[in-house]
Parts: sequence; structure tokens; C-alpha cells
Amino acid sequence: MPQTADPDGPIGVFLLDDHEVVRRGLRDLLDAESDLKVVGEAANAREAIARAPAVRPHVAVLDVRLGSSGEGGDHEGIEVCRELRARLPDLACLMLTSFDDDEALFDAIMAGAAGYVLKQINGSDLVSAVRTVAEGRSMLDPGATSRVMARLRGPAPSGPVELEKLSPREREILQLIGDGLTNRQIAERLFLAEKTVKNRISSILSKLGVGRRIQAAVIAERIKEREAGQ
Repeated sequence: MPQTADPDGPIGVFLLDDHEVVRRGLRDLLDAESDLKVVGEAANAREAIARAPAVRPHVAVLDVRLGSSGEGGDHEGIEVCRELRARLPDLACLMLTSFDDDEALFDAIMAGAAGYVLKQINGSDLVSAVRTVAEGRSMLDPGATSRVMARLRGPAPSGPVELEKLSPREREILQLIGDGLTNRQIAERLFLAEKTVKNRISSILSKLGVGRRIQAAVIAERIKEREAGQ
């Protein structure tokens, strides 16, 4: 879960966008909220990777496409998300983009992004999205969840998923994550304490080398597809 802001202090936010006007607008919007504060910003990937770890934000709002990449170009902001999450595991990354791109959405989730919204979002909804990911919850633009699940139902990869590190109980929990059950539902299903389930899921994520629950769900879905095909 992202690091929690001081109860008496604001949620620190870092901004990455190659357009100064956009950054200024985001900063004014977020700083107008008493519980939010922009603690740093960058115009490119290099600056973001250098500056963000120094200010240790709770949330990073990252533009998916930077520079001259344009529509159909590289998703450089997603690579920034991946790098920052490696350096700051508790950081919640909220991806912001002008393009409704399913490929970028899926890649962002696999890079550990906590949320993905379009720049057409209104100001109050963006503020709400920042608060949502800061609390450790996922934030996807309306309609995004169904598109991700459609992608997950695509052809399974040919290579095996390494599960040897998981105990039988952890594999069972992983399957239930893939079925979309919440921690509470898993606890009820397996007659465990909810805190125990939470700890087991943290262990599963660590052993699988992923940082987000939805990434574990991807793996669970692939396992189900492979086993159904055997």
C-alpha cells in the first residue's frame, strides 16, 4: 500500500508532463486542496527519475506519452512508472493520457500503476483519483476494467508461469484473486482472518515479483487458461 501521508500533513504529489501549461494547471488544481500538495515536478523522464525519489511523494501523476512520441508513439511515462516503483515501492502512480489506448492501459497496469485516467477528466474527478490511489486503492477510467479483462481473456502465453515458490495455500489464494474476490471474501471462503489474507497476498506478490494485486490476477488468469487447455 502507498505510504500514508502524515495525518496532520497533505498528500505529496509529483507531476510529470512535458507541457508546462499542463503542469501548471495540475499544480494549481491540486494545491488548491488542503489535503494535497505538489512536492515536485518534471518535464521529461530523466528529470522525473532523478527528482521524484528525493522528495518521496505519496502519488506520482505521470503523462503516458512524453516529448514528440505522439499518438501511437512510445509510452515513456509507463517506463518512468516502472522505474519509480522499483525505487519507491510504496509510491502510487496515476497515469494521465490524452489517448484512449488499450495497449497503454494494460502496460501501465503491468508496470504497477495504481490508476489510469484520460486528460478529459474533470478537475474534481482527478482530485478524487489522486486521493483514491493515495489510499492504496485502484483507479481506472470508466470502462477500462472491462477492456483489461477482455485482454486477459486473450491467448495464454506459451511459456510456463513459475509457481514453485508459492505454498499450496498461497496458490489457492492466488486463484481466488483471479476470480475477483476481495480480501474479506477470500477470508470467509478459506475461514481465515482478513489480516492473515492480507499478509499472504503480500507474500504472493513478493514471490511472483509483482507489485500490484491486478498483476497477480493476470497471472492467475493465465494459469486458468493454460490448465483449461490441457
